[in-house]
Amino acid sequence: MEAKLSNLIDQHGRRKRKLRISLTDRCNFRCRYCMPEHPQWLPKAQVLTIEEIAQLARVMVLDGITHIRLTGGEPLLRRGLLECVAALDALRPLGLQRISMTSNASLLAPQAQALKAAGLDDLNISLDSVEPATFRHMTGRELAPVIDGIEAAQAAGLPIKLNAVLLREDNGEQIVPLVEWSRARGLPLRFIEYMPLDAPGRWQREQVVSEAEILDALRERFAVEALPRSHDPATRYRLDGGYEIGVISTVSNPFCASCDRLRITATGELYTCLFAERGLPLRERLRAGVTDEDLLDAIRDAVWHKDRGYAARQGPVERPLTMHAIGG
Repeated sequence: MEAKLSNLIDQHGRRKRKLRISLTDRCNFRCRYCMPEHPQWLPKAQVLTIEEIAQLARVMVLDGITHIRLTGGEPLLRRGLLECVAALDALRPLGLQRISMTSNASLLAPQAQALKAAGLDDLNISLDSVEPATFRHMTGRELAPVIDGIEAAQAAGLPIKLNAVLLREDNGEQIVPLVEWSRARGLPLRFIEYMPLDAPGRWQREQVVSEAEILDALRERFAVEALPRSHDPATRYRLDGGYEIGVISTVSNPFCASCDRLRITATGELYTCLFAERGLPLRERLRAGVTDEDLLDAIRDAVWHKDRGYAARQGPVERPLTMHAIGG
C-alpha cells in the first residue's frame, strides 16, 4: 500500500511518520545511562491498557503514522505483549507498514518465534559491549542471555539492528571490537552518543564519545566511506567497501531538522520530542470517552507546536521523567 501524506505536521514543516510507544517503565537491566539508581515503578492502573494503546495507534495511523516501535523500559516484561503486537498488526489495512521493537534481548529467546508470528517485523537490540565484564559493569546483568536472544531472533527470521551507547570511561574502547563482532554475524550496528536523558545532574559532556571520535577510532582499523544522509537519525558509513555502520550523533551533530518521530509514554503522555520538558496527557482523555475526532485535534495541536528540538536548546533536559520512562 502506498503511504498517504501524514497530517501530523509541525510548524517547521516536519511530517511525522514514526511513533514510539512505551509499554512499560519496568526494566530488568540497570544501564548507567538510562535508569535512576532507585527506580520507582508505576502502579498498574497508571499504565495504558492494550486496548488504549490500540486505540491511540489506530487514530494516529489513520492520520499518517506508518511505523510503530514498541519500547520500554523493557517491552518483553509487559503482559499482553503478543496481543499488543497482534492488535497493531490488524492496523496494516489502515496504512501501518512496520511494527518494530527495541529490547535488551535478555528475555527474547523463548518469545522470538511467537513475536514473529504475531506480526513483529524487526528488532533493535541494545548491546553496549561484547566483553562480559564491561557489559556487566554497564548493565548490572550478564551478557550470555542477550546473545541467546539475538541468536533466537535470527533463527526466527527477525531482522536485527544492534545499538551501542558509548560512554568514554565505560566502553569507549569497545568501538572496534563491537564492529568486528557484529560484522562477523552480519548484524547492522549503530553507535549512539550518550545523551543528557538520565537522572538529573548525572550526565557529563566529557563522557560523550562524539561522532568524530568514533570515526577516528574506526579509521585506525578500517577504510571508512560516508554514505548519503537520509531521514534516519543515523549517519551511515561503509567500512572496507562492504559492512555498514551508523552513528546517531544527537549531541555533537543534532539531526532535529529531519525529525519525523513522536513518542507515547507508558502512562499515555504524547512527547513530540525526546527532549521535551512535558508531554500531552492522553490517558485521561481516553478513559473519559473522548471521541476520535477530539483526540486527534489534541494530538495535531501538540505536534504543530513542536519546537526545533535539541539543536535549539542543547544540554540536559529538566524534568523528573528519565529515559527508562519516556521510552527509547
